[in-house]
Amino acid sequence: MFDWNDLKYLLAVARHGSTIAAGKALGVNQSTVHRRLTELEGRIGRELVSRQTSGYRLTELGEELLPFAERVEVAVRELEQHVADVARDRRGVIRLTCPEPIVPRLTPLIDRFHARHPTFQVEFVTSDRYLDLLKGEADVAFRSGDTDDHLIGLKIADSIWAVYASRAYIERHDKPERVEDLARHLLVSLDDTLPNHRVVKWLKAVAPDAKIVARNNSVLGLVYAVKSGIGLGPLPTAVADDQEDLVRVLGPLPELSRSWRLLTHPDLRRTPRVSAFFDFVEEERPALKSIFTG
Repeated sequence: MFDWNDLKYLLAVARHGSTIAAGKALGVNQSTVHRRLTELEGRIGRELVSRQTSGYRLTELGEELLPFAERVEVAVRELEQHVADVARDRRGVIRLTCPEPIVPRLTPLIDRFHARHPTFQVEFVTSDRYLDLLKGEADVAFRSGDTDDHLIGLKIADSIWAVYASRAYIERHDKPERVEDLARHLLVSLDDTLPNHRVVKWLKAVAPDAKIVARNNSVLGLVYAVKSGIGLGPLPTAVADDQEDLVRVLGPLPELSRSWRLLTHPDLRRTPRVSAFFDFVEEERPALKSIFTG
């Protein structure tokens, strides 16, 4: 019988089209991918991939087995997540993800949670990329914007954005009086790692021909870029209003407004550690509103 672990090499080649790319995705070298595929084919007794000039493609049997391999992958991931969840339940760890600029504002609140629940421990997992709660990349998330329908959560506050510029930028270029003026200004935006972020879409809609002078992969990067005076850009008011050298020049902007929510996987919502955190957040909603809205 074949080794279940060999299926991940078949999946990687199917998804990436080459053993080199599959190896990079799995963190192994090309020869390992090739060897594990050969071993899988040997145990099954049939070829599963064929090499072509454009790369590797699945054979007819490989295509037939692909959905079964995908289901095994999901089942293994769910098993690993459940085992990890059980371990975290025993240790009382709650992995919280949120945008990095919010972390310093949340720290006093988390300290109060620890004082009330000394057997639980909140660990920050900071990223402006939306970590996948369904895949177990974090336990809970403070998140604004579009969310997965499979997650459950609690609304905390409104996420409000406006356009900001540094005082140095205004001295050199003046400031826009209306949204339409952005087309003639130097702008800062997010990069291609966040193509669906509402800031990217909004700037493309209101100023498609404007010059983008800097792109960042995080909201914190946006803040630093605007503070540098290189250009102006949309920022969350909760963060930017506290920056002495930034001036709000337009907004708030209704098009960029969303709701801040505390989210989690439905299965985790019933665990003691996550349930305690949700109850605490609901009680602290007034304090959280000032943190997230400004």
